[in-house]
Amino acid sequence: MTQTQKILVTGATGTVGRQVVAELLARGHAVRALTRDVAKAAFPVGVEVVQGDLTEPDSLIPALEGVTGLHLITFGGAYFAPLETGPRILELARAAGVRRVTVLHGGGPSLLEDAVRAEDGVDWTVLMPVEFMANALEWADGIVASGEVREPFVSRLSAMVHEGDIGAVAAVALTEEGHGGQEYVITGPELLTVGDKVSTIAAASGREIALVELTEEQAVAQWRVVGHPEDVIGFLIEAYGNTPEVGRTVIDTVEKVTGHPARTFAQWAAEHADAFTARRPVVTA
Repeated sequence: MTQTQKILVTGATGTVGRQVVAELLARGHAVRALTRDVAKAAFPVGVEVVQGDLTEPDSLIPALEGVTGLHLITFGGAYFAPLETGPRILELARAAGVRRVTVLHGGGPSLLEDAVRAEDGVDWTVLMPVEFMANALEWADGIVASGEVREPFVSRLSAMVHEGDIGAVAAVALTEEGHGGQEYVITGPELLTVGDKVSTIAAASGREIALVELTEEQAVAQWRVVGHPEDVIGFLIEAYGNTPEVGRTVIDTVEKVTGHPARTFAQWAAEHADAFTARRPVVTA
């Protein structure tokens, strides 16, 4: 049986961070969640919530006291800029006696990730998930409003991963031996087209959903309307129009690390079916 450990989770209010917290709790470990605003944070019973900011590393000193593992993200502050404080964060972690560190890869080069990889004093693991299943929530408003998903490149393939499985891999790497110095590409168990995802959501939510394929030009116009900056639009065109091999290749990391098969998109859709169902106004007497 794994000994109970105390883990500090940064980015704890994010899509992945919340899953890291949940998985650690489920495995019986003590969890300390870092947030810039304690008053606005909501976590399950049993989570110790502490204030701190990755852009101000010394604010982490109290949060690091007594922890054995540390989960990091590569951006911080109010505007989610890439962190430049990695060396100091790792210095403080080493001084506090942290033995294991996971870092969530941000999709590109990162000074913090470089600092983690260069750290000799701890066992580090880089988590490299492909497309999150949670990205499908971007379709929820359109589905609720008009029963449509409007997307370009609908035949593109994705090995998208359940965010809970990212959390599970992180939890194992933070609490068990044998994961130091590893880079884990994390995927789901299947390849899916946009049509596959839409039909799966339709089945889970019990409603008809039309898939409308956009041209690249129409997609760019749509993304501009919702306020995406030009660099993000460029990234989306490249990622969707020319998905890299790593994003469309199934790898069994989840099962190898956790001992359980990766969760399917059908499971994810069933868990989030309410997000895609029209909400009726509450009528009071």
